[in-house]
Amino acid sequence: MKDYKQYDAVALAELVKKGETTPAELIDAAIDQAESINPKINAIVTPTYGAARENAEGLNQGPLRGIPFLVKDLNHVAGVPTSMGSRLFQDYVPDHDGHVVTRFRNAGLNIMGKTNTPEIGLAATTESVALGVCRNPWNTDHTPGGSSGGAAAAVAAGIVPVAHATDGGGSIRIPASCCGLVGLKPSRGRTPLGPDVGEGWGGMSTGHVVSRTVRDSAAILDVIQGPMPGDPYHGPTDSDSFLSRVNDHPGSLRVAIDCRAFTGHDTHTECLDAVQKVASTLARMGHLIDEQALPLDHEEWGFVVSSVVLANVAHTILTRCASLGVEPTLDVVERNTLRSVEIGRQLSATNYVKAIQRMHQLSREMAAFMQDWDVILSPTLVSPPVKTGWLDPNDDPDVYGSRFGGYWGFTNLYNATGQPAISLPLHRTAEGLPVGVQFAARYGDEATLLQLAAQLEAEVPWPLTAEVD
Repeated sequence: MKDYKQYDAVALAELVKKGETTPAELIDAAIDQAESINPKINAIVTPTYGAARENAEGLNQGPLRGIPFLVKDLNHVAGVPTSMGSRLFQDYVPDHDGHVVTRFRNAGLNIMGKTNTPEIGLAATTESVALGVCRNPWNTDHTPGGSSGGAAAAVAAGIVPVAHATDGGGSIRIPASCCGLVGLKPSRGRTPLGPDVGEGWGGMSTGHVVSRTVRDSAAILDVIQGPMPGDPYHGPTDSDSFLSRVNDHPGSLRVAIDCRAFTGHDTHTECLDAVQKVASTLARMGHLIDEQALPLDHEEWGFVVSSVVLANVAHTILTRCASLGVEPTLDVVERNTLRSVEIGRQLSATNYVKAIQRMHQLSREMAAFMQDWDVILSPTLVSPPVKTGWLDPNDDPDVYGSRFGGYWGFTNLYNATGQPAISLPLHRTAEGLPVGVQFAARYGDEATLLQLAAQLEAEVPWPLTAEVD
C-alpha cells in the first residue's frame, strides 16, 4: 500500500471500511516494512507473518479491522512463545490468549508478531541476553527505552501504527519518550490483565499501547477497557467513547508543575527545557500553571516501590525455576535480575504488606492533592535517551542501580497511585532525539489527559515516523 507509514490506525481502518484498501494489502505493507527495517532495530523477536497473512480476510468486524498489530512478549498469544525476554521462559508456549489479546482480536486487529522486551520487563532499556539489543529508530546508537522498547521502536519506525505495551513503573511512557510517541498508562484496573495475572506488581502494572497519534490511543482504550469475569477489581468504565470525545475542549485546566525526580537525581537541562516550553504553550492556550511540590517522601517512596517490585520479581523467577528444576543462577538469569531475586526472597511477608498498605495511603494523599489540580506536568525521564549499553542489566548492581535511578525518576509514582499518566513527544534535543513530557490526572480521568494531549498535538505537531539509519 502506497504511503502506508503516513497513516495512523484510525485512518487505515477508515480506508478499509470504505473499500479503498484491504486487510491483506495492509499486512503485506507492514511485513515489507518489518523485513526492511527490523534487522536494524530488533523490535520484532517472534514474527508470525504467515499466520497474519492467512488471517487477513477472516478478521473480526471490529472498529480497527485489518490494522497490523504487535503484542509485547510479556503477554500470551496462543501458540506463540512468551519468552518474557528471559532464557528461563524461552521454551514456554501458552495454549491461550491473554484477555487483552482477546479484545485486540475482537477489535479486528491483525497480530503479526511479538516485540522485544528486557528480562521480565524489569529494565528501562531493552537489551537482554535472551532477545538481544533493541535500538531506537531515531538513532540506532541509542535505546528505545523499556520495557516496551520493541513496541515503541516498531511504531516509531513505521512497521505498525500502534502496538501493545505494558507499564509497571513507566514501561509505556519511558519508550514513548525515547521514541517520540504517545504513551498513555491507563488508570489501575481500567484494562484487564487476566487470566494468568490477578494484579501485576501489587496493582502497579497495567496494559495499553504506544501510538503515533492521540486518537489512536483513545481508539484502542475504547476497545480494551472494562473488566473481565473474575477480575479482582476494575476501574471505571466510560460509557462514552474516548475517541468521540478526544477533540472536546477540556476547559481551562489547573496544571501543577514538579520537575524534581522522585529518585533525588538532578534532571537534565533538555528535560527541564521541554517542560518549560510546554508550560509556556499551555499558558498561552489559557491553562493555569503553577509550580508545586508533590506530597512525597522520597526515601519512603523508595522502600514502597522496591519492596513491591522485588518481591514480585522473586516470585516470578523462583516459581519458574521450581517448575524447571533449576536454581536461579547467572546461567539462566541476568546479573541484576538475580540480584533482585536475592533481595526479594528475603523480604518478610509483614514488610510486603507494610509496603502495600503505605502505597495505598500515598495514593489517598495524592488524591487529596489532586482536588486542587486537574493535571500534573513533569518530564517523563530524568535524561534524554541514553546509548545502548549504558544501562546494561549485567553490569555491577551498584553501578546499574545508580544509573537506573538517574534515568527513570518521574514515572513510577503514578503506577503506585493508580492514576492515568501520558507521555507526549513535545521536544527534541539538538541531535534530534525525542524527549517526552508527562501529564498525570485524577484516577479514572483519562478523558482529560487525551483532550489536553489532542490540544497540544494540534498546537505543536510532532513527526510521525523516524527514518532508520
